[in-house]
Amino acid sequence: MFVQIFQGTCRDSDALRRQIELWRQDLGPQAEGWLGGTYGVTDDNTFVAMVRFESKEAAARNSTRPEQGAWWAETERCFDGEVTFHDCDDAMIFLDGGADDAGFVQVMQGRLTDPERFRRFMELPMDMLQAARPELIGGVIAMEPDGRFTETVAFRSEEAARESQRKEMPAQMRQQWEDEMAQMQDLRYLDLRHPWFVSKE
Repeated sequence: MFVQIFQGTCRDSDALRRQIELWRQDLGPQAEGWLGGTYGVTDDNTFVAMVRFESKEAAARNSTRPEQGAWWAETERCFDGEVTFHDCDDAMIFLDGGADDAGFVQVMQGRLTDPERFRRFMELPMDMLQAARPELIGGVIAMEPDGRFTETVAFRSEEAARESQRKEMPAQMRQQWEDEMAQMQDLRYLDLRHPWFVSKE
């Protein structure tokens, strides 16, 4: 799976959401290999999107379509300043990945000192995590060659997520998570309290 992440300071979230809905209706059906996306705006107006494609090649073909360029020229007006893009062809899903009815999405960004070790950890069975954190639906992790990563974690609700975060994990699982969190540098959290989702029908 290939993921494109783009983010910037949003000046008009309503207009931006309309543009994304327009893309879903008019451009999405012809976008080869497009799978879906997670979108949202933080309290400080930072917009972040994680858009999923079957492959890097499919995403590249979509980017060169004239109608894609015209759509972006209009969409770019919804932002103040530069919009950054990150392409990641090293992406993985954990648990159920996400759900279109998730009430809260937390985005984590930073740098991993050992991406391969983290990948092996995330590929382990997560039965204990699912049992300990029933409000956690799942997520997507996109990693870049230099160790930078973006992770989206979908929850049933923010209230349930915050309440569960205050509880202690089982000892064995807690040690594993603490070890992996220790290798995350320059960690930044982006809370999407009103996320929206677009999926290929």
